Amino acid sequence: MSSDSLDPIGHLLTAKQVVKILGISRATLYAGRGQRYPAPVKIGPRLTRWRASDIAALVEKGVHDDR
Repeated sequence: MSSDSLDPIGHLLTAKQVVKILGISRATLYAGRGQRYPAPVKIGPRLTRWRASDIAALVEKGVHDDR
């Protein structure tokens, strides 16, 4: 998926969308949040999202899971 298809202006992505874009598992995303992968944004007590601009920047850098 190209980063052009991500709306970088304030758009938020679910974990399901992020793992699909990055080609990683949900567990890998949560294990690496704030370190290898961007920190999520807490919307509420049970609602977490990732900034599309952060994920687009990661795609641009070519970061992938290389366990």
